[in-house]
Amino acid sequence: MTKSGTTNVRRLVVVLGDQLDYQRYCPNDFNPHQDMFWMAEATEESTHVLSNKHRIVFFLSSMRHFRDYLGVQNLPLIYHELASDGTDSSLSSILEADINRLNPQEIYLKQPGDYRVRTSLIKVIEKLGVPLTIAEDESFLCSQEQFSDHASNRKVLRLEFFYREIRRRHNILMDNDKPVGGEWNFDKNNRESFGKKGPPSIPENQGTKPDKITQEVIQFVDARFTDHPGNLDNFNWPVTPNDAEAQLDHFIDQCLPLYGRFQDAMWTGQNTLFHSLVAAPLNLRLLDPLKVVRKVETAYYEERAPIPAVEGFIRQVVGWREYVRGIYNLHMPNYRTHNHLKADIPLPSFFWSGKTDMACMSSCLTQVLETGYGHHIQRLMVIGLYSLLIGVRPEEINDWFLASYVDAVDWVTTPNVIGMSQFADGGLMASKPYSATGAYINRMSNYCASCRYNPKESTGPNACPFTSSYWAFLDRHRETLSSNQRMSMQLRNLSRMDDQRLKDIRKAADSHLHQL
Repeated sequence: MTKSGTTNVRRLVVVLGDQLDYQRYCPNDFNPHQDMFWMAEATEESTHVLSNKHRIVFFLSSMRHFRDYLGVQNLPLIYHELASDGTDSSLSSILEADINRLNPQEIYLKQPGDYRVRTSLIKVIEKLGVPLTIAEDESFLCSQEQFSDHASNRKVLRLEFFYREIRRRHNILMDNDKPVGGEWNFDKNNRESFGKKGPPSIPENQGTKPDKITQEVIQFVDARFTDHPGNLDNFNWPVTPNDAEAQLDHFIDQCLPLYGRFQDAMWTGQNTLFHSLVAAPLNLRLLDPLKVVRKVETAYYEERAPIPAVEGFIRQVVGWREYVRGIYNLHMPNYRTHNHLKADIPLPSFFWSGKTDMACMSSCLTQVLETGYGHHIQRLMVIGLYSLLIGVRPEEINDWFLASYVDAVDWVTTPNVIGMSQFADGGLMASKPYSATGAYINRMSNYCASCRYNPKESTGPNACPFTSSYWAFLDRHRETLSSNQRMSMQLRNLSRMDDQRLKDIRKAADSHLHQL
């Protein structure tokens, strides 16, 4: 435990591992002679799901850099490091012990994003009878109250209407009351594949070279969490605001011009392509979302990037990111247990090894297991699509996503997986299931070229599990999906199949499941 400053504590200011923004998380009337910051590394945060080593290092190193920043500012702080002896700990148990020891007059807490963390901390504070102040998290462009107001006036929630509201509110890519470029959404311009030639020259990004603190954390995590996935030899995630800013600048200068066109494209051996890698530092508050947006906006106004790329990126930050948080807070704690399609297949074991004959799954799984990274189409239209089609239990695939990705935090991951990817919420997030055959993956990548399966075949020895499982999925949920107008074309195609053909497809899909 690191301790500095006074022990006569008026107020204990709790700072969580994803709240590393001193300006926002320090109370305006903080008195260093009476108040004290509190931070803790807890085993539970790395083990309630089997967190990737990259994710653990990213959080711990970012927290320790923030700890040292507070030290330079001569601000009083209690900081608990993880024990090297493997002792289990939770945030709530560590906080309880310190409250009993310090007897603070008040606990100050910015609203935790993670519902599990939020409820456990509040429970222990209330049990001890200490006055608690929970402040609004001001690092978002939309408060919980504003989202609730938005939701209260609508029978159905959809991103597009929320996104337009946020852009108007913050004057983002607006020309008076109209969107810059004449359209709100340029998604139709952002769906190109690389074709057979592959991607154009990809700017080299060395990321952030680990400093002494990060190197020490890497050694610690490798020794302490030996059974967790992840190869830390090439860890290069940004762990300070300056590092994150440099990562953002690299993206804007080198990648943003082509980001839009190729944001959905995939290519074997190319992990990051033209993507930004700023989601992780955004989620730890190493970057400010509005400042990120303004920088990207400026790139458009200075003619350094086209409007489809700029709008597409901004939609991810001020649209999806804010929207999924709103959905999460509106519907938790029951949201993660939704299972609209009654999926009941256990998570296949190869999700933890990447060892499968499906080239697309092997490539995407191996990449994330090794590095903690995969872009949104690899997540949604490869790993997520496969899970949806075969019927993996939503909670299990959600936990896997939360464990595997460096940028995974519960308020982001749960709506994206439960709602958008698995359609387990019945349409609260997405208007239809994101379902497709192997043809989509073949069109958007080169994975199929090296695969033993043929994406065009749904039966026989070369049948693509995506393709056979797609038709079996539609057949299995025909009645449930029949009321969804956006699924009508897919269901019409299904209805054209004769009984024998459909029987053979079901057999192929079942055979794949039996091999898992």
